[in-house]
Amino acid sequence: MVIDTSIFIEHLRAKNKSSTTFYQLSDNSDLFISAVSVYELYLGANTPVKRSEIDTLLKNLTILSFTEDIAVKAAEIFLQLKAENKLIEFRDIFIAATCLVERLPIATLNKKHFQRIKTLKVV
Repeated sequence: MVIDTSIFIEHLRAKNKSSTTFYQLSDNSDLFISAVSVYELYLGANTPVKRSEIDTLLKNLTILSFTEDIAVKAAEIFLQLKAENKLIEFRDIFIAATCLVERLPIATLNKKHFQRIKTLKVV
């Protein structure tokens, strides 16, 4: 399962970490993160403490690279959503394309946007 950036942000902001979606999912041994989400997380790491928190979160996850196949799939998704007048943020398209190419579902707090991609399994 690919964990979306929104779940990490919820976890990083929470005072009670055990109540977060990430904590509940962390029992699953097959957790992945898109390289795009890694980028998004480190954009917000403007202090050494925040960077350390992100480093710790990522330690036990497999990072999925942004490949040529994912780039092509992302372009297909973009064109489909544009034709339907349902575009979402381009980084979310990259993350969704990663899930589709890797044949993995996505766990997200942003279900509304990701559900626009019909072939993507959203949990």
